[in-house]
Amino acid sequence: MELLPALAISSSGLTAERLRMDLIAGNLANINTTRTASGGPYRRKVAVFAERLQAAMGAGRAPWPGAGVRVAAIVEDSTPPRLVYDPSHPDADARGYVSLPNINVVNEMIDLITAARAYEANATVLNAAKGMALKALEIGRA
Repeated sequence: MELLPALAISSSGLTAERLRMDLIAGNLANINTTRTASGGPYRRKVAVFAERLQAAMGAGRAPWPGAGVRVAAIVEDSTPPRLVYDPSHPDADARGYVSLPNINVVNEMIDLITAARAYEANATVLNAAKGMALKALEIGRA
């Protein structure tokens, strides 16, 4: 495997996982937001990843079609909001229920740990490729 494509693939993974962690942080920050500009409670946001494919597979190119990952879309989770009985809340409906965001702290923390581990793995690959490039330069000097 060539070193430059490995660096590009790992850096795309770092970028995607960073965005995923930012979305998780935003979800956790809005866990009690009951009213948004569009109306209703905050909706959990999720990143949808897609494979970046090489544009053309010509002669002399690598035999694998992948070239990293990209964020295809940021979508709102379609899970219905949680209903909590609190008639004193200013956003309570006629029955006294408040619609809270569809965010589960445990699931968000699991997603955050997963994203952090994937980020760490991509950083490790990046450092390994850098180390191999430095060793190759050392061999060339000898």
